[in-house]
Amino acid sequence: MEHKILVHSHVGSDGILQLQVPTEFKDTDLKVTITIQSVNPAEKKTPEELGWTPGFFERTAGAWEGEPLTRAQQGEFEERLWELL
Repeated sequence: MEHKILVHSHVGSDGILQLQVPTEFKDTDLKVTITIQSVNPAEKKTPEELGWTPGFFERTAGAWEGEPLTRAQQGEFEERLWELL
């Protein structure tokens, strides 16, 4: 059986490409073929092409007006014995 999956991903500065496959393939031997094709930066969509109104981020970034945001008490937390993990 053959499945084709198209993935757009980013290779980090370390040269590592992270690849995740659907969980239906867990604990299975796979033959994987990789075709490398550069993505032209011009192909990346602008915020407007993605459905955001023009200037949305410029108008809203850091624009909170109102009561200062405060973090409520978080209560007790579980202590883990990391050396046992």
